[in-house]
Amino acid sequence: MNTKTITAETEPVLVKERTRVSGILVHPTSFPSAYGIGDMGPGAYDFIDFLEKTGQHLWQVLPLGPTGFGDSPYQSFSSFAGQPLIISPDKLIEMKLVTKEDLEDMPKWDDTKVDYGSVIEYKTGLLKKAWTAFSHTPDKTLLEEFEIFCEEEKEWLDDYTLFMACKDFHCGASWQEWEKDIRQPLGRTKQLWREKLSKEISYYSFIQFIFQKQWFELREYAHEHDVAIIGDIPIFVAPDSADIWGNNKLFQLDTKGHPTHVAGVPPDYFSETGQLWGNPLYDWDYHRQTGYEWWIRRIKRQLSLTDYLRIDHFRGFEAYWSVPSKEETAVAGKWVKGPGAELFHAVEKALGKNLPIFAEDLGVITPEVESLRDELGFPGMKVLQFGFGDMNDDNYIPHYTTTNCICYTGTHDNDTTMGWYAVQPEIVRDRIRRMGNTDGNLVSLDFIRFCMGSIAKYAIFPMQDLLTLGSEARMNCPGVAAANWTFRYTKDALTKERCEWLLRTTQLYNR
Repeated sequence: MNTKTITAETEPVLVKERTRVSGILVHPTSFPSAYGIGDMGPGAYDFIDFLEKTGQHLWQVLPLGPTGFGDSPYQSFSSFAGQPLIISPDKLIEMKLVTKEDLEDMPKWDDTKVDYGSVIEYKTGLLKKAWTAFSHTPDKTLLEEFEIFCEEEKEWLDDYTLFMACKDFHCGASWQEWEKDIRQPLGRTKQLWREKLSKEISYYSFIQFIFQKQWFELREYAHEHDVAIIGDIPIFVAPDSADIWGNNKLFQLDTKGHPTHVAGVPPDYFSETGQLWGNPLYDWDYHRQTGYEWWIRRIKRQLSLTDYLRIDHFRGFEAYWSVPSKEETAVAGKWVKGPGAELFHAVEKALGKNLPIFAEDLGVITPEVESLRDELGFPGMKVLQFGFGDMNDDNYIPHYTTTNCICYTGTHDNDTTMGWYAVQPEIVRDRIRRMGNTDGNLVSLDFIRFCMGSIAKYAIFPMQDLLTLGSEARMNCPGVAAANWTFRYTKDALTKERCEWLLRTTQLYNR
């Protein structure tokens, strides 16, 4: 196992040298797979081959952490750990940790949707079989790799594995419902619980070891094919996470561990009451006192997994909407200044390089936020749907974009372009047809051409748009609690004709 930290300096040479690149947004859970959910097995490697064959050099993913209730990648149990559900059973067979017979008794899966309930049950049983086999393996090299991993990652791994073991012990309850001694534990208490739950902790350490081993192998394969990976991290962390449980002082919490203020956004034309996200807010004064040590570790860890990082809700670093935790809506919130450039300068100094970060600067963005983004040199995002739809904002129209940005057809939070276009008023559709000299029947491919033809350095589009899929393939619908994050595509969806079209279009616009 390659245990050394991989940084952005190791990104594919071709990506570094090119001034115009393009790629696809698709989360690993969406890959074709025989096991109910996309994983780091053959479907992922086939996808990398597809990117190379069609001239793409970027692959964007959603956050890679372990998901909890609601299955959202943006509400993870940890900002450092990996998602066990995308561990490949086929790779476990290669490692001789499970057998083909172990895989025979599978539910019948839907190839186009993830059923998280049944997948979690099946994958957990399989991973526990693999852990049992690992506990008795004669493979000394593998055991040595595991020991090295545990030592190198112990700074986050120790708290995470104890947190997950305690969560299982408490039947999945939030850490705020645990008994007082472990809810806000001292060092001696943690040690007693580690001894009490040693087997469970070993299991969770093993899972993270396997995740990292498989992910590093996949990333190396991507680099060999001149593909760089764009990661994603939410600015805030989930209330029920090892991050908050193990680092109370970093957040605005009361003496019992409950948040005093939570995150959200103010009322706007989308919502009269704003959006109340409920994530605990950071105590930025304390972060400043520590030299932003936690953020340095967080970004360093994510850049060991990916080549670039998209940071969700970037505007929150300039100023964030703070809502008293007792409020039922976001109306009573107020803007509070964030750490600004100071945080990122501290990270740059610690890591010794310019940060390969993309700023998610969508929504109502002030001149102060734009100034912060430009001061740091971070590319912003331009989403075509915003330029043609209700927002009708020229900032998002391709002939108004700047070079240092990413031009998207849409994101994981948008409807697919085909689905979005179908419900637009005729005046919008007419504008698109005239601008693209098209009949609009395959408007998502027209939007891909718009992105490709812009002067933006980066052009990225969701897999759903390449496949010309409708609203049924949407990845996420903000504000809707159920049936999100389930999209999968099948292997035969990437037809020879569509691959040839993408290669021709990429070459035409010198991507």
